[in-house]
Amino acid sequence: MTAHFDFVWRSLRRLGLSPADADDGAQEVFVVASRKLSAIVEDCEKRFLFATALRVASTRRRGLRRRREEPRPWLSGDEEPESYAERSEPGPERLTELSRARRDLDEILNGMKLEQRVVFVLYELEEMTVPEIASLLEVPIGTVSSRLRVAREEFDISLRRLRAREQFPGAKT
Repeated sequence: MTAHFDFVWRSLRRLGLSPADADDGAQEVFVVASRKLSAIVEDCEKRFLFATALRVASTRRRGLRRRREEPRPWLSGDEEPESYAERSEPGPERLTELSRARRDLDEILNGMKLEQRVVFVLYELEEMTVPEIASLLEVPIGTVSSRLRVAREEFDISLRRLRAREQFPGAKT
């Protein structure tokens, strides 16, 4: 199951947790999985881990709201690892570009309803198929397709607003 660590960590990030919270959340997901190892159906590990990650992210976000804390935006030195495997280092311009793109993605995803966000992340970012997502979330394929369509529309609108704000600072969007 540790082969799925990167998937769990990315899922937690994309479900609204900061990198530090995603680290703690991923550990929590695998602690839960280790306790319920005998109950996890073979070949359904990813479904179990994602469902657990969804609950962990929800609980952690609720805790932040209760304590009236805001998730901190990424600082330039707080880069998201794509994997914990060794990587060659990109240059400073590329790091700045990636950091900005990730910040923009986080802002757009944070504005989406959870149902659309989950489907969008799994389809567009994790490159899962609609039937795989339907199976993972245990919802009909039509529901996944509908949520994906709405999420894409919301993403496009939010991206246009974000670009307009950057192009015309101070203008209301």
